[in-house]
This record gives sequence, C-alpha cells and structure tokens, in this order.
Amino acid sequence: MTSISPLNNVLKKGLYGNNEEKSEDKLIKIKEIKNLLIVQIVQYKNSSLKINDLDTNKLKFPTDSLNVSVNTDCRILWSGPGNWLLVSENKNLLSSLKNSLNEKDFAITDLSHSRAIIELEGPNSKEILKKGCPFNFNELKKNNCVNSVFNGIAVTIDMLNDDPCNLRLFVLRSFGESFFHSVFDSCLEDGFKII
Repeated sequence: MTSISPLNNVLKKGLYGNNEEKSEDKLIKIKEIKNLLIVQIVQYKNSSLKINDLDTNKLKFPTDSLNVSVNTDCRILWSGPGNWLLVSENKNLLSSLKNSLNEKDFAITDLSHSRAIIELEGPNSKEILKKGCPFNFNELKKNNCVNSVFNGIAVTIDMLNDDPCNLRLFVLRSFGESFFHSVFDSCLEDGFKII
C-alpha cells in the first residue's frame, strides 16, 4: 500500500500571485514535506524520571518553551511541559526510541501519517504567518518552535533557519487542504513559487 499525500490534489508547481518583476530569490517558496517520522513523546505525570538526565539519539530533551534540540539526524521540539515531538527522516529511530524510553515513564505515539507538512522559505515567510497567527514572530529564531493557530487551524511551527528564513508547518492531515489554501491566499500579495 502506498501513502497518498494530504495535498496530492491541490499542490500544483508554478509561480503565483504578485511575482512580476521579482527575482526568484525574493519570492517565497512553498513545498510539501513527505515521509518524515513524527513521534509524540509524553512523560507521564507520575513519572519520577528527571528529563535532564535523559537523551535520545544523542540529543537532550528541551525543557524550556519554544526550544528545539537538533543534530544531523533529528529534531526534538518542545510541545509543552513533559511533551515533545521528535521529527526525523530516519524511520528506524522509532524502534530505538521505544527501546531507550521506559514505557512506565513515557507514552510514545507515531503521528507520521496524521500530519500535513508545508515548508515556507524566503525573506517574507514570517510576514505571511503574521497575517493569520497571533504569535509574535519577531521573537522566533532558528531552532525555535511554537504551537499556535493560523486562521483558526491548529499549527506547529518549527523555525529551521534564519537566513534564508525557513519554517516548517505541521497541521492535522484532515485540515491539510484548508490550511494550504489559507497559506496560498496569504502569499498572493508577495508572490510565491510552489516547488
């Protein structure tokens, strides 16, 4: 069985919006990200384990809001107290994660097929999100993340890079098309390229 992208019928490559007389490096680039491992890790409230003593894949779990731990293999996003998202292209991490984390202390849930993922890259990427999200994006820096809403749709935003600005947006799969159209509409003023 093959996986079908949640944006399979709506994502059409090309130039859109106010792109005339703009060089391509000034345009926002939108692309769908597929085949990522996304694992939610939740520490049970009755767990006595100190999270600072623990690491997975040679990464410490971030304990402060907005923070992301990063290495070449994966990213661990802080999602709330005792709650993280591990994101990786390495699908084998799930089994090693289950082996390294005690099931008495943690719930580990594979969310890979439940999310639509869009990446925005370009100088005005934050400005696009400001049009539909109440978060202060001036504070968001490389390796920060935030859970918020964009035009009423719950979204997890992961800042991959500052220069060029590169943001990865995670939404529930069932909201993927609506979310894409909302981002599409917000980008029209600046002009953008779907790749």
